Amino acid sequence: MTTLTALLILLLLSPACLSVTVSSGKPNVEIHEHTDAVLSCEFRTEKDQNPRIEWKKIEKRVTFVYFNNKFISSYAGRAKMDGATLTIHSVSQKDSGEYRCEVTASEDHVTLGEATVTLNVLVPPHIPSCDVPSPVFVGSSLELHCKDKLSVPPATYRWYKDNRGLTSTVDTPYSIDPSKGTLKFRSISKLDAGMYRCESSNNAGAPKSCVAQQLKIIDYPLNLTILIAGAAGLLMFVILCCICACVCRRRGCCGKNKKSKCPSPYSPPPPPPPPPTRNLKTYKPAQSFMI
Repeated sequence: MTTLTALLILLLLSPACLSVTVSSGKPNVEIHEHTDAVLSCEFRTEKDQNPRIEWKKIEKRVTFVYFNNKFISSYAGRAKMDGATLTIHSVSQKDSGEYRCEVTASEDHVTLGEATVTLNVLVPPHIPSCDVPSPVFVGSSLELHCKDKLSVPPATYRWYKDNRGLTSTVDTPYSIDPSKGTLKFRSISKLDAGMYRCESSNNAGAPKSCVAQQLKIIDYPLNLTILIAGAAGLLMFVILCCICACVCRRRGCCGKNKKSKCPSPYSPPPPPPPPPTRNLKTYKPAQSFMI
């Protein structure tokens, strides 16, 4: 027996030749909402002619889609099997996720094979919710919001004023974030008044727009202006009084026991004190003596 013949025999008798193999011709499926999704699964066994086929959805916890030759839960009545290929009818965004096809062949050496298919359901734009505060005072900062939470992939946004599309540049008094749907005014003026609406769009369907809403710009009322000016004046007066009190306390003019007024900072210094006098005693001899 030659070496080549022995190698061929070993390959034919190796356990790898006696195992189930599972694969998918399309591991990533992207499909529009309310259409049928086909999740392909092909398998091959060496001995077992009646393997067990299961489909599972891999989420935070594994849930069965097809088990023991029947569909489970919400898949019953809206899915079918063709061999090991799974078809889900009229899919919604909730059906998006990762699915696993498992084939168990108990008579093969390696009894379990599996393949994974990822399903992404595209959802066209819905009518976005638009927030246009009104009325607004002249000179105020303002932010308008637009949001479509249902579209997949996430929508991008465009703002319109009086049915004319807005584009932000360095010179415009506003800025637009197309991904977040915000329209921001740094300091609004009466020229910014008008009818505003927002449009959401993605590559899954036609764009949708909210109903236009009116933005009103008004001046501050006279009584409010006077109130603000009076409050500002009172605040300045209080601050000035506090400063004067601090200066007075530092100079010692605000003590309770002070009898005289605060000395002038330019008064001459006091005269020096007189020199001390010595206490001289007169010497008297105690007794006389003669030489």
